[in-house]
Amino acid sequence: MVCRMFRIEAEVDKVRRDLLRTRLRDTNTANSPVLRALRGTPGERELPLHVWASDEAGELAGGLVGHTWTTWLHVTYLWVDGRHRGAGLGTRLLARAERIAHEKRGCRGARVETWDFQAPGFYRGHGYEVVCVIPDYPPGITEYTLTKRLGRADD
Repeated sequence: MVCRMFRIEAEVDKVRRDLLRTRLRDTNTANSPVLRALRGTPGERELPLHVWASDEAGELAGGLVGHTWTTWLHVTYLWVDGRHRGAGLGTRLLARAERIAHEKRGCRGARVETWDFQAPGFYRGHGYEVVCVIPDYPPGITEYTLTKRLGRADD
């Protein structure tokens, strides 16, 4: 029988975080032919994708911040100033990001997380489907993960 002693710590440590990330990436690559095939290719890197809208005065009216990775667009933030909501600006921002991701970066899918009081209906109305629901995250709020296939005829 082998007896092992470990010291368990709970502290923020960027050096160990980076080491852990590297070791996890190496383990995942070794165990997944898909990830192994991505190693060293342009698809391996996350590429930022930002789309901005300014009003007549040059002020920020809305924007979308996300990134592409492999064949996916990940929408991180989509926001439209309250004065401009209802004018289709969110639709235009999302459509532009999806078009860039699909046509210029070869993405075949998009994903987004949103809370129940934010925009799950907006995304459903643009062809996204709910794939995950997490109730009470944070307490009293439901989080949704939605995905969409890009490049269909109805896009």
